[in-house]
Amino acid sequence: MALGTVIRSFAAPTTKGRGLTFDGRTLWHVEDEDNLIHQIDPETGKDIRSFASPAVANQGLTFDGRYLWCVGYTDNLIHQIDPETGKDIRSFASPAVAARGLTWDGRCLWNANDIEDLIYQIDPATGKMIRSIQAPATSGRCLTFDGRTLWIADSITNIQYQLEILTGTIIRSFASPAVSPGGLAWDGRTLWYADYNTNLIYQIDIG
Repeated sequence: MALGTVIRSFAAPTTKGRGLTFDGRTLWHVEDEDNLIHQIDPETGKDIRSFASPAVANQGLTFDGRYLWCVGYTDNLIHQIDPETGKDIRSFASPAVAARGLTWDGRCLWNANDIEDLIYQIDPATGKMIRSIQAPATSGRCLTFDGRTLWIADSITNIQYQLEILTGTIIRSFASPAVSPGGLAWDGRTLWYADYNTNLIYQIDIG
């Protein structure tokens, strides 16, 4: 299949879904308005369970192999969450002025800012910003890491960009399947894209 081809889609269990992540078996998706984090079966789209998010106006969601991390747009706080209990373990301030997408690279967190057009690398132990790279467009909303590179979906250009992680250089890009990006996730083979306007979650081939 060609880059950006939609493999399939299903209805999200949310009405204003934002962050999206994959834990190796299931998807997790967070609701902006009712502040619920949903665990989803990627094969059926079934909502397995949900619990309250500690973040305010949820935007980004990621999984580090053990814990979920969620960021709120209103208070710019990044929360570490136990996915088994939903317990808010701790939180710290994001360096972003308007925190959006969040992802994990195996060692550090990355958080997108759609006002300053920057993507921040963050030490999860201290919350300290390590460095930043320039986003490729002016409204980067969603972020994920594929084991080597970053992907970011922009809500103005409606394009998803693959970025070199050290410099932010654009490797390639394609048009999003919808115009209101809410979340991006990587499952080891394909991208997953959540749209908060269509309320659909799309599985996307990247070649």
